[in-house]
Amino acid sequence: MNISNDLLWRGLIKDKTFEDPSWLDTPRKFYLGIDASGDSMTIGNLAVILLARRLVEAGWQAVMLAGGATSLVGDPGGKEDERQLKTPDEIAKNVEPVKVQIEKLFAGQPHEMVNNIDWLGEEKYLDFLRDVGKYYSMTELLQRDFVTARLGQDGSGISYAEFSYSLLQGFDFWWLFKNKGVELQIGASDQWGNMLSGVPLIRKKESKEVHAFSMPLVIDRSTGRKFGKSEAGAIWLDPAKTSETQFRQFWINVTDEEVGDFLKIYTFITKDEFDKLMAEHATHPEQRLAQNELSKRVTEIVFGSAASSFSKIQQLLTGELSLEKLDPELLADIKKEIPVLKSTGNVVEALVSGNLTPSNSEARRLLASGAVYINGVSVDRDNFENSDFKNGFLLLRRGKAYKDSILITE
Repeated sequence: MNISNDLLWRGLIKDKTFEDPSWLDTPRKFYLGIDASGDSMTIGNLAVILLARRLVEAGWQAVMLAGGATSLVGDPGGKEDERQLKTPDEIAKNVEPVKVQIEKLFAGQPHEMVNNIDWLGEEKYLDFLRDVGKYYSMTELLQRDFVTARLGQDGSGISYAEFSYSLLQGFDFWWLFKNKGVELQIGASDQWGNMLSGVPLIRKKESKEVHAFSMPLVIDRSTGRKFGKSEAGAIWLDPAKTSETQFRQFWINVTDEEVGDFLKIYTFITKDEFDKLMAEHATHPEQRLAQNELSKRVTEIVFGSAASSFSKIQQLLTGELSLEKLDPELLADIKKEIPVLKSTGNVVEALVSGNLTPSNSEARRLLASGAVYINGVSVDRDNFENSDFKNGFLLLRRGKAYKDSILITE
């Protein structure tokens, strides 16, 4: 399957300046800009970085741009309010861990890393107005979606700094075209207004045709928001912010409506593998085969291998593995993932204190329905027993998800 057909099958082409997707089948050089407003990327960034890696594996040359300069201004795309500006030292510090994550995600695939502070940091304001600003129409800029949204009746307004951001991004594309031979910019669809800035600038200044295309923005259907750094509950690529176990469990918990799309976006599964897996999943949805395969594949991409302790934690939660058989190191890992409470002897009190249920009455209802587990075994009693404690702990769980579990100490 050529790259254009693969991207179409995965649903990864949304907006584009070229008419025929087969334009992508002739490898050239492209660039992808990465925001440096945080010291880690999220799964929102991951989606478009994997798009970049797909292009590289199809023969394209990649230039990965760290926004050391543009992050000082703040991208208004997809934002309802003005960003809080970071200091130059904060941005410079953030660039390095982001570069490390990009290197890991490319898994040895060739690419070039650049930082736009190296050229924008030397640009003089009057030169910028004369060499760049004069090529942009205010009418066109005011019609950009993110500008009209912020300037509308219910909008929060937009500063001149954020309004000018798209000119900086256009300058980046022009600079990379002139100095690196870049002919394509890629990004997520919330960047489309900014991505359009470079194409006409290069056409006007250089009389050359370049292109841009965006992939659909990946949305958290439970919140309706993108998987961004400033969103609540962000899933980070840094294990210090989102542990391997939390990361993998996130993918296991996605819905049947989401899992097919996420497999196409976040893994390198082939169409034949996908069709076979989804057929098996439809036959046995209760086994969550698609979710488990998604989780395994994405975790391997981000962390280099499947989470080492994850399978044992899952076995513990389902009662396949006893607390008696856990070594101290693995028990310490589990205690990082699952809250620990001191036992009062009462199951109902533990469920409420551990935020597994909102009230005593709801706890009793769950007990009566068989939805409460001690060490993987369903119980309907109100009190803990001495035999429940293994290695000084017992595992109390509501349902089957690890996030609904707590460890109880004697």
